[in-house]
Amino acid sequence: MSNQKADPNKQQWEDSEFPIICETCLGDNPYVRMTKDSFGKECKICSRPFTVFRWLPGTNMRYKKTEICQTCSKIKNVCQTCVLDLQYGLPVQVRDEALNIQSEAPNSDINRQYYAQNIAGKDTSITNNYDTTKAAPESRDVLRRLARNEPYYKRNRPHICSFFVKGECNRGAECPFRHELPGGDSELAQQNIKDRYYGNNDPVANKILSRVRTSGSSLAPPEDKTITSLFITGVDDDVTETDIREVFCIYGQVKSVVVLHRSKCAFVNYATRSAAELAAQNIADKGLNIKNRSLRVTWGKARPQGPRADMKKPASLGAQPAPPSVTGSSASSYPSQDPNAQGSKTK
Repeated sequence: MSNQKADPNKQQWEDSEFPIICETCLGDNPYVRMTKDSFGKECKICSRPFTVFRWLPGTNMRYKKTEICQTCSKIKNVCQTCVLDLQYGLPVQVRDEALNIQSEAPNSDINRQYYAQNIAGKDTSITNNYDTTKAAPESRDVLRRLARNEPYYKRNRPHICSFFVKGECNRGAECPFRHELPGGDSELAQQNIKDRYYGNNDPVANKILSRVRTSGSSLAPPEDKTITSLFITGVDDDVTETDIREVFCIYGQVKSVVVLHRSKCAFVNYATRSAAELAAQNIADKGLNIKNRSLRVTWGKARPQGPRADMKKPASLGAQPAPPSVTGSSASSYPSQDPNAQGSKTK
């Protein structure tokens, strides 16, 4: 301890009592237990030793630990584990682009350590950089539409078993890893914690931003003029049919509103195409927010017209034989099969 006090660099080492983590990483277990390891690892951003916390967020989840120090976490207002924004649960690149904030954290090794040492005692000035109340209303609306309203505990699942992918895992149900084949975008699997922290070339952020840029085209009127319905996703149990009808009725006559809480979706059917187009245009510009919940709206799809192809009668079969007659007491095994008997026994 005396050597630590004598070294000015070691005096800046972090010794904390509780981590700065988001609700998703903490998990849904109310009796979570954490292990604390003082100066257990180097921060992956500033390379300074810090206190590492490790815990199990819930049943059938993987163990999680802090990856960056609290000073770096406060600089960017992010979680120490997932490095996502603490308020909105979004990548740094998405938040900074929406708020039009330029990163002040240096990238070189020497400058990172010097910057972290100087900023350690300036917590109030750090958080002011990400005060969304001072941002433009358009920026706040974008962040509100993209933010997660509830914790996404699925992110804490175990990693995929590499032996199962090779077909060599013999542990069966006792294996602590997931037994499923990897899928999805290969770029998302090649994430770098420094790129995620500084908001540079983050594949997750790029995917979200590309979806935002093309969100207007999803509400472009389809060519089929018979489509007069809008499809809503993200509908929770507290959002009722009346709430949705009150929002959409101002654009025109609503024929019906169908809410499926199990699937967390809803359909709004308009009487005219012009009313549906007016609603889609206004929602594309302002967004849809009901009971402080951001909902996503797209155009419905047209139903196929006429009988299905597998239900059509083949032309080569010709006329089908008529079903055998069941009239008469001799042809019927049960009284209910005789229409003349009307379900009663004949004498």
